[in-house]
Amino acid sequence: MTDTNTPEERVRALHAAAGNAATPEAASPPVVPPAAADATRSQWSDVWRQFRSHRGAMLGLVIFVSILLFVSVGPLIWTTDPTFVDIRARNSGFSASHPLGTDQLGRDLLARLMAGGQVSIAVGLTAMIIAITLGSLIGVMSGYFRRLDGPLMRLTELFLALPLLPLLLLMVTLFRETLSQTFGPALGIFFLIVTAIGATSWMQAARIVRGEVLGLKEREFILAARSIGTPAHKMITRHILPNVLSPIMVAATLGIATAIITESALSFLGLGFPPDFPTWGRLLFDAVDQMVLYPWRVIFPGLLISLTVLCVNYIGDGLRDAMDPRIRGR
Repeated sequence: MTDTNTPEERVRALHAAAGNAATPEAASPPVVPPAAADATRSQWSDVWRQFRSHRGAMLGLVIFVSILLFVSVGPLIWTTDPTFVDIRARNSGFSASHPLGTDQLGRDLLARLMAGGQVSIAVGLTAMIIAITLGSLIGVMSGYFRRLDGPLMRLTELFLALPLLPLLLLMVTLFRETLSQTFGPALGIFFLIVTAIGATSWMQAARIVRGEVLGLKEREFILAARSIGTPAHKMITRHILPNVLSPIMVAATLGIATAIITESALSFLGLGFPPDFPTWGRLLFDAVDQMVLYPWRVIFPGLLISLTVLCVNYIGDGLRDAMDPRIRGR
């Protein structure tokens, strides 16, 4: 067949065909498959999404944050001195000047609840940090190094076999006066309480971390890292610790509740902080003699202790479910 088109028409036809062939593909935006979009989501967003689906954990988080605001921001609004003694207002009921009444010495109960909450929560957080640090260190060393497993686990079982409350009472009795004279009554007792609680609460975290490390040691990526000569300290910091962070965080939340209860028990027994240094446990101890006449003095600090411990336990349950990859995808 003879081509009757002129050279100019053939050139224009070639340019048009080239433009039609290139334009649709270049103009259309790239399509991201759903699998690639899901892969870009961070792990922590998945954890938060699963945590939000746990109603008890979210309710506990809201109440716990409210308690933290009550004890931290509350004293900036209600500026009454918690140690101020007003004998003329002693044993007064609810009023505008004292919304929650006063104690047997005329000290404002609302201000003492706020100040006591700061001390109790600070004791719980500090003791938890000590216990989790010590427990994680012993658990990792015991799980990763076979020659250390036996001695460290025997030490853990020894501490588990000790009666903790008598041991705490003995530590407070032996070192109370020495630390009070060295650091002052309040700071010395604070160091003593948090050290005693932290040194007697690390065993559960150590056993949990050890079990996780024993399972991780046989995973393929650990064996591959070991086969290329990765040193032990880099193996622990780069591969072991990031993969046992989930049980450590859950144990930390539960450790806060245990520390708050232990401090409250010591203060209730009269072996905690001095009388002019309020904690929730000390408020219970001061009010127990007159709890029949003034029951709200026992109800308020007891309610705050119970709510804090219950909320922290629910937050720990939510974190455990959110950080478990077998549950996160449900």
